[in-house]
Amino acid sequence: MATALLLGTAAAALAADESPRRGGELLFIMPAADPPSYDAHREDTFAVIQPAAPHYNTLLRPDPSDRTGTRLVGDLAESWTVSSDGRTYTVRLRRGVRFHDGSELTSADVKASYDKIAFPPEGVASARKGEFVSVESIQAPDAHSVVFRLKWAHASFLGSLASPWNWIYKAEILARDPRWYERNIMGTGPFRFAEHVKGSHWVGKRNPDYWDRGKPYLDGYRALFIPSASAQVAAIRGERAHIQFRGFTPGERDALVAALGPRLTVQESAWNCHAMLVFNHEKPPFNDRRFRRALSLAVDRYEGSKALSKIAIVKEVVGLHVPGSPWATPAEELAKLAGYGRDVGASRAEARRLLKEAGVPEGFSFTLLATGVNQPFDAIAVWLIDQWRQVGLNVKQEVPDRSRYYDKLRGGDYQVSFDPKCGYLIEPDLDLYKFQSGPTSADPTGISHANYARYKDPVLDELFVKQGRAQSPDERRRHLREFERRLLDEEAHYATTLQWHRIVPHASRVRGWTLTPSHYLNHQLDTVWLSE
Repeated sequence: MATALLLGTAAAALAADESPRRGGELLFIMPAADPPSYDAHREDTFAVIQPAAPHYNTLLRPDPSDRTGTRLVGDLAESWTVSSDGRTYTVRLRRGVRFHDGSELTSADVKASYDKIAFPPEGVASARKGEFVSVESIQAPDAHSVVFRLKWAHASFLGSLASPWNWIYKAEILARDPRWYERNIMGTGPFRFAEHVKGSHWVGKRNPDYWDRGKPYLDGYRALFIPSASAQVAAIRGERAHIQFRGFTPGERDALVAALGPRLTVQESAWNCHAMLVFNHEKPPFNDRRFRRALSLAVDRYEGSKALSKIAIVKEVVGLHVPGSPWATPAEELAKLAGYGRDVGASRAEARRLLKEAGVPEGFSFTLLATGVNQPFDAIAVWLIDQWRQVGLNVKQEVPDRSRYYDKLRGGDYQVSFDPKCGYLIEPDLDLYKFQSGPTSADPTGISHANYARYKDPVLDELFVKQGRAQSPDERRRHLREFERRLLDEEAHYATTLQWHRIVPHASRVRGWTLTPSHYLNHQLDTVWLSE
């Protein structure tokens, strides 16, 4: 491990002394099947953001050179101001930005894109709709200004404007067909779309008219769809690919370091990602909170962490917030939540009592829906199935095609499923918005289109607003603890497994790319270049 970090540090120091070299094609691995659609407003999977982000820009973005992923800089935004009451954000746009069809970007395009995200028309899904509950209106007073008016002061709002998902689309296209971008690509980004061959590859070519003169440095990039973990390692080891942005396991890292030595750089980070479990509240007995709570109580997270951290991209036992952050749940508070007690025997006894009380028979069978991505879900699934067996439950796993996985989640065609909660900034507003009331059969609207559990919970909705409007960090933490307790313990709407840990071994030729705690960041590739 020390060798791997030394290699990474040395390569980073060398890159700092070099001028970017132009040319070449970056080859990166996509460790998943094809994206369910091309529309980042609709989706919440890296399978769309990693191959397609280079075709687009956002208003703001996290500085691509910042390892924390928290320092915000302008992308399409040249500057911005915030009113004294914190309720009006005025963004000035760069001039001379053109879409790939040659037309000029104006404030009308930004307004149309954000209207689609915050106020989606009927029949159009917006995965981050719940993130914009504070927005009252979006205005475009002139061709190069956009004004966001909020219902209340919202300290994290700039972070929302820096979301890597909030690609700016062309207003004229959205007016004709708000779902056009689900099947088509056309942005202002550093690379133009060339082709996507399903199950094989995705190609982008350098945009010679990019507004940020001199960039990008690469001639192009090629994303290679390789779901097999062993094939991914073989591609890096054989130098047929430069990088896999999502992450490898500790064992895979060590094998690559041994094989490639100084030709490899390793970057590691905490990861703002968690393999959550979502329970379908419209499928008995998952509509009974006693049953849901029993499923969480049965899981020994501490022993699971010891074993799984050696073979999968997971590590910490945490609540809803990234360990080490100002909002992370203290250990003594975490221990009070269902499934976090150190006495697993007592927890499983309580689980059996709740199962009996809920009328769930011994040997009851149900299906765990997997994501179609190997890491970390295959290992976690095997572990969970064994954990639930120890309280008398019989569980099997269903692994659908990746696109069918999201169809099943959105349509409620599952009993319990993995639902990764991955963020781009470590900020409670951005980490918790998905848990607000979601669509149900009775009411398909919902505050959050990213909540697939099919419940309405006005208490959580109120707590989400309270924590976002809190006047001090201590007040906010108090509301966050209440939110977490209701979500994971009292109602057990969702359950946690383990926090992820990010390890990216890559060819040392790859320069200008910085690892952050999010696999959603730094995918425009405008700063990336290849050394000789």
